[in-house]
Amino acid sequence: MEYLLHRLVERQARRTPANTALGYRDESLSYAQLLQAVHAFAAGLQGLDLSRGERVAVFLPKLPQAVCSYFGTAAAGGVFVPVNPVLKPGQVSHILRDCGVRVLVTQRARWLLLREALRQCHDLRYVVLVDGEEEAAANGLQMISFAGLCAAGGVPADRGVIDVDMAAILYTSGSTGQPKGVVLSHRNLVAGAHSVAQYLNNTADDRLLAALPFSFDYGFSQLSTAFAVGASCYLVEYLLPRDIVTAVGRYGITGLAAVPPLWVQLAQVAWPAAAADGLRYFTNSGGAMPSATLARLRTIFRHASPYLMYGLTEAFRSSYLPPAEIDRRPQSIGKAIPGAELLVINEAGEACAPHEPGELVHRGSLVAMGYWGDPQRTAERFRPAPLQPAGLALEEIAVWSGDTVTRDEEGFLYFVGRRDDMIKTSGYRVSPVELEELIYRSGLVSEVAAIGLQHERLGQGIAVVVTAAAGGGLDPAALLDYCRQHLPAYMVPLAVLEERGGLPRNPNGKLDRQALALRYVDLFRDATA
Repeated sequence: MEYLLHRLVERQARRTPANTALGYRDESLSYAQLLQAVHAFAAGLQGLDLSRGERVAVFLPKLPQAVCSYFGTAAAGGVFVPVNPVLKPGQVSHILRDCGVRVLVTQRARWLLLREALRQCHDLRYVVLVDGEEEAAANGLQMISFAGLCAAGGVPADRGVIDVDMAAILYTSGSTGQPKGVVLSHRNLVAGAHSVAQYLNNTADDRLLAALPFSFDYGFSQLSTAFAVGASCYLVEYLLPRDIVTAVGRYGITGLAAVPPLWVQLAQVAWPAAAADGLRYFTNSGGAMPSATLARLRTIFRHASPYLMYGLTEAFRSSYLPPAEIDRRPQSIGKAIPGAELLVINEAGEACAPHEPGELVHRGSLVAMGYWGDPQRTAERFRPAPLQPAGLALEEIAVWSGDTVTRDEEGFLYFVGRRDDMIKTSGYRVSPVELEELIYRSGLVSEVAAIGLQHERLGQGIAVVVTAAAGGGLDPAALLDYCRQHLPAYMVPLAVLEERGGLPRNPNGKLDRQALALRYVDLFRDATA
């Protein structure tokens, strides 16, 4: 098995050099061509005297140059930092400052937007433009063209990197404050790639569509999983769900990954049979998929197996529900992926009994290296694994997810809620996921997010923020009546709030509950009844 991320490309270039590794629009790169480009970028970085472990940020949409930058940085002995292309200059500047980025790879238009914000990035020395020529230094930064950096070609020098060394830093939104950088080793990324490819039964014949941002671990996984087995990965930047439908048909995609808000949209558009019937599987992560959406997708993708997955950036991927279990256990998040163990631990540090709620704890080779430059938050989330045998000289570190789950008698896990998201009302703890799932089943809304807002009498009052169902208007009274019919009184929302144009999402495409909570923070402030 390969133990370094860039070796995935090298191995496939030896085995199947002519096979397509990467596709973008009307262009494609074979594995031999991709390896040549990765090596050229790595050698160029080493020509800039990039030291082992130094950071290279990539602020690009899904372009072939972005992929070459990630794997080339790893081959050079550096650490790549994917920056979501939708972020604003201040957010980008924070990331670059936080982890001391030395080289930034971006486009000219993005550079012009960032130029003033980058004055605060004192460790930054080089800006590499994928669509620019060599030019004079600006703001003390050396400006280099991507083509010029890679012009010399060649094979990078071996920097002695091993599997436990840093490979990437992925920035993930927290419940409060600025994004935090999750440090991932080569071992984390490679083990994750092989684990996912194993349970998805990926082969070299697969064609995966990369629609999610590479700054999201689930998005980057489309690359690493494809390269682990010699499959082809096609890049797409979409404005509308229809763009994804077109790409699936155009490239003959066999594996499609998305998050719940995107699946809701994809389930509402027309799919040509030629595109839908070619899918072998589709996957969901980043939140629970509404059952009505899943049912619709299974009708559209008649020959595809659905994989419902759960994961967190701090452990890359944690569980999946085999397709054969979906009808038997539609609410389950499954069992641990290959190479991981998932424990359910109560507040006393003991293993929970079946159906007893507890915190999900992830152990194994996918446990990340902590948060960059933040020992306090690292100590909160990365703690000694529970139930370790006595006598160990060094304690094993596990990820304590902060997520509450239960386990049934057969070992299948069920998501209850995140500690940060759980709503405390009238002395009860309410899972927003459970409430949202029921509201989706009503068929009265297109999207929904449940939030808890400060309430003088109840502690928190429940509000649901919704968009109207496609082709119809919103009837709040009917929605509340449906909730009263199916929920205990304490779970019935106090307010139904309509948003037009879609609910806000964070840069990874997940519903942004924090933004909604801030928007409606005063809704129940003066409530007394």
